[in-house]
Amino acid sequence: MAGRPALWLGLLLLLSLGGSSAPASLLRRLREHIQRFQESSGLSLTLGPGAGALPKQGWLGQPLDPFNTSDRRSFLQRYWVNDQHWASQHGPVFLHLGGEGRLGSGSVMRGHPAALAPAWGALVIGLEHRFYGLSIPAGGLDVAQLGFLSSRHALADVASARLALARLLNVSTSSPWICFGGSYAGSLAAWARLKFPHLIFASVASSAPVRAVLDFSEYNEVVSRSLTSTAVGGSPECLAAASAAFAEVERRLRAGPAARAALRAELGACSSLGRTEDQAELLGALQALVGGVVQYDAQAGVPLSVRRLCGLLLEGRSNGSSSAPYLGLRRAVQVVLHSLGQRCLSFSRAETVAQLKVTAPHVSSVGERQWLYQTCTEFGFYVTCEDPRCPFSQLPALPSQLELCEQVFGLSASSIAQAVAQTNSYYGGQTPGATQVLFTNGDTDPWHVLSVTQASGPSESALLIPGASHCMDMAPKRPSDSPSLRLGRQSILQQLQKWLGPAKGSQESRVSSGG
Repeated sequence: MAGRPALWLGLLLLLSLGGSSAPASLLRRLREHIQRFQESSGLSLTLGPGAGALPKQGWLGQPLDPFNTSDRRSFLQRYWVNDQHWASQHGPVFLHLGGEGRLGSGSVMRGHPAALAPAWGALVIGLEHRFYGLSIPAGGLDVAQLGFLSSRHALADVASARLALARLLNVSTSSPWICFGGSYAGSLAAWARLKFPHLIFASVASSAPVRAVLDFSEYNEVVSRSLTSTAVGGSPECLAAASAAFAEVERRLRAGPAARAALRAELGACSSLGRTEDQAELLGALQALVGGVVQYDAQAGVPLSVRRLCGLLLEGRSNGSSSAPYLGLRRAVQVVLHSLGQRCLSFSRAETVAQLKVTAPHVSSVGERQWLYQTCTEFGFYVTCEDPRCPFSQLPALPSQLELCEQVFGLSASSIAQAVAQTNSYYGGQTPGATQVLFTNGDTDPWHVLSVTQASGPSESALLIPGASHCMDMAPKRPSDSPSLRLGRQSILQQLQKWLGPAKGSQESRVSSGG
């Protein structure tokens, strides 16, 4: 275990999927806000009475290139350990994988797997993803270095860490290791079981988009559907109002310099809106705002729920004002910006590109350059609205999002399409064929359409929770949780009982026979 490096300090943001500049930036900050809120309000509760010290932080030396034994370069990967429930060295290990952002102590202290650990006397470990948080290799984030950033590299880290931590923490060879992860990390959890079944006993993959896709138009299809769902506070009128608000924004963008200047002030654009590409950045950020409301609906710390957003959009419609939906969207922007502590909503395209080109880790610690690289080289995930039935703006279009990969990394659109196809070929897309994996999703979450929502057999299970949003099953329990969410968490518990029951019996027989 190495000492803590002091090099990477400052603001470190956590995961939230998204493909391009303004939308990805807003979703990341929204997710970070929710994460920090939940950690600050829930950590003291999860420690319990008489608990010892806070979770232990450690560092593992990992090879920078695990696929080339002649390359001796290495980096330090951060991990967290919560052993307050660990009953025996033969007990199970719950390994919580990090995704495209920092991983904090909350990964082992709140939500699941921490909530599930007491029932099995489990050891809980959180492993931060390479190139994110404080686990950034020395040498910066130039393209040559980012060549060592991929899901395959991350999985090699999981395998290496699994073996090293078992030795370091004196875990029995009979102990079953179960991976947990949410969002991209949920995909990693499923793929870890797929690629390393001899090391990973089982996995719980929450909101895991295992199918890579270049044009993710389905995202806005789910957003639209969720805005009409009365179960979460939506309605057909709400969706119509959202569509009218976007139409009004576009009308004002076309109305001349004075109208654009007023729009910039009203909607919080950081830069002028004279260029089409800058208008697309604003429209993309507005789409991300509405999408983020749906993606994280009803979670603790979220600035707006679907119900409240719809209330804002529909407020004032009784007086027949055609601008009422636009005014509601303005208020929604103000609420979100205030909650996130942001000065403005979107930057110019040129400024966005300039920020993404910065390779110094202390500047790029939010992880946006790294995650953009992964979307350009593995996943795509570019949210579009080009279908005429899509109720939002058709900007930013797919070509402008792909162009970002060219501008920042010199990667062509054809190479991105090829990378997406290779990812699906390597992992199997939505039919990965892994055994002992439970995929959990919420039907409100736009990402569930890229996950596994139907069981393909008794060993690859799927759970679709009505009315639940992105990774909601992983969040700490609350009195306001819906009956369907409570039932979903109970189903996860029952699945673990099915897996660990036989494992416990096998483990006990090994112990009694001296194995």
